[in-house]
Amino acid sequence: MKQILVIGMGAGDPDYLTMQAVKALNRVDVFFLMDKGPSKDSLIDLRREICARYISQPGYRFVEAHSPQRKLDDLDYTRSVQALNRDKQRTFEQLINEQMADDECAAFLVWGDPGLYDSTLRILQAILAAGRCSFDYEVIPGISSVQALAARHKVPLNRIGRSIEITTGRRLAAGHVSEADSLVVMLDAEDAYHQVADQEQQIYWGAYLGTADEILIAGKLKDVADEIERVRKAARQANGWIMDTYLIRKPE
Repeated sequence: MKQILVIGMGAGDPDYLTMQAVKALNRVDVFFLMDKGPSKDSLIDLRREICARYISQPGYRFVEAHSPQRKLDDLDYTRSVQALNRDKQRTFEQLINEQMADDECAAFLVWGDPGLYDSTLRILQAILAAGRCSFDYEVIPGISSVQALAARHKVPLNRIGRSIEITTGRRLAAGHVSEADSLVVMLDAEDAYHQVADQEQQIYWGAYLGTADEILIAGKLKDVADEIERVRKAARQANGWIMDTYLIRKPE
């Protein structure tokens, strides 16, 4: 039976890998690498670096495949993501059917944690439901950008007896107001923190967490929101991509 491992590789620092993940890496025959274009070559390079650092025996191999991209001109976000995942499903099926022997173990190295804003698990479940592939799979959790953000800013994610919510910049920009005491925002391409009504709130922002390009900014929204927008735009232009996360917290 083919075996698939979905391994959380952490938020960017190879040292974020857990011992469970290191043990899992050493079981793998073939690593599937999804190529998202030249601007994101560093994401592929990090995966190769992790394997070189932690795998003790030679013999594993890499198979790269083009990663389908979401159609940005589709105004229906949910529909466009569903279409993207169907395209990825076809790619994954081809990899599993054509690039694995029946007794081999393959792995997808997932940025952060596989259970938080990543579609790999949903895609694998859809493949099994379609019945065109047969395999077992395991999930190895990783250190998410949310955990890394709190660690790098040296703050807890929640306050005693208070609520916490994880949401997206898209929902925040659309006016989905949260009553949570602490709000973690991911996938914000619209600088939605500008739209938070209470600009006295504290923001802890981080980009490229755990990497050599890491940027951290903290302060009251009214004082640092413009700086975050300026720094974020410059970093995206310089690197061709950006991954950032932030925590917004109501004042005591």
